[in-house]
Amino acid sequence: MQLLALGLNHTTAPLSIREAVSFAPEEIPGALGALLDAASPASEGGVREALILATCNRTEFFLAAENADAAVRTLCSFIAERKHISLQQFMPHTYCYQQSDVARHTFRVASGLDSMVLGETQIVGQMKKAWRIAKDSKALGLMLGHLFDSTFAAAKEVRTATSIGAHSVSLAAAGVRMAEQLFGDLSRERVLFVGAGEMIELCAAHFCARHPAGVTVANRTLERGAALARRFHAQAVELRTLPDIVSGYDIIVSCTASSLPIIGLGMIQKAVAERRHRPMMIIDLAVPRDVEAEVSSLDDIYYYTVDDLGKVVASGKESRRVAVTQAEAIIEMKVGDFEAWLAARDAVPEIRALRARAEAIRESELQKAVRRIASGADAAEVLKAFSHSLTNKLIHDPTSLLRNGTGLSEEERAKESDILKGFYRSRESRA
Repeated sequence: MQLLALGLNHTTAPLSIREAVSFAPEEIPGALGALLDAASPASEGGVREALILATCNRTEFFLAAENADAAVRTLCSFIAERKHISLQQFMPHTYCYQQSDVARHTFRVASGLDSMVLGETQIVGQMKKAWRIAKDSKALGLMLGHLFDSTFAAAKEVRTATSIGAHSVSLAAAGVRMAEQLFGDLSRERVLFVGAGEMIELCAAHFCARHPAGVTVANRTLERGAALARRFHAQAVELRTLPDIVSGYDIIVSCTASSLPIIGLGMIQKAVAERRHRPMMIIDLAVPRDVEAEVSSLDDIYYYTVDDLGKVVASGKESRRVAVTQAEAIIEMKVGDFEAWLAARDAVPEIRALRARAEAIRESELQKAVRRIASGADAAEVLKAFSHSLTNKLIHDPTSLLRNGTGLSEEERAKESDILKGFYRSRESRA
């Protein structure tokens, strides 16, 4: 069984491609089921396990498959068909890892080393959510289960043993910084948050710390929006009222799970006219985007996407270089542990075969001894002969492998050595 990861992220793909192949949380269970159905035949890769990680910065697929090449081909076709995008559009922006390289990549992502915000902790929660969805969808098995157990353990050790997350500038903090550059003191500005998810909650905490003149949460579900609004002494409104109220706000921060823009060009053109061309700042943290791209062309509108804020947070990476080095060292040790686990898994069929052969030899020799004793032979002599014969036959195959090893390649000798070690370890653990 091969471990695979295929994906694209903020360093390999522009925002337009990331949003085109993004999966909303409610899409993922159905997508997992459809992917396993499509890729389970041996000719399509023999995929037995799958997990989808989808965030504003990345979409990644993790698979356990019998045939790596076939599984990748099937997966790419699945993405193209599911998202109505051609292979030529998204494939040049993808990366693909196999076996222990999957573990290295996943450990780095969970530790915040592969994030737009170096050292950020939000990604671990997103990965755990993806793990829970896959588990509830019956899409996890031994391979991906062990991978993500190891991933969460590695991320915990990195964050405990290093200062990788110290002094990191989050996207929310970067948004506040850019707003202060535009407006100065935010105590005179009114802020509208569109959505009520985790990212909006983080942004609300940062903006409200600056004591703006007014804060409103607009959400599709009024009850959830009201729950967030109460935490920050704000008011809550339904999302459908957006066209009527948007002109009354100086700063708009939007992050919903909508698959289509909810803030259109016409809405903002009307707001600009009603504001008499007073500046308005719009921060769109959603992928796919909540705001139509054409809004950026309007005068008096300062429009920033998640990638624009990413350029701001990148400035703090240099100061944490030592922590990054320490984190990479921890991850390499964890990758070594994972490689050992994979090697043990590879040896399982050979170990089973050795054990079956040993059991067959034992049973054959035992029956011979029983028959000799039944025919009147001395029991002590029979047992002595039994032990000698059993020992000789049990060590015949291992000694033949060692004796003939000089004719094997380095890789073959290493594999045979692993088989023998695994066989004897399994016997010792049972003893």
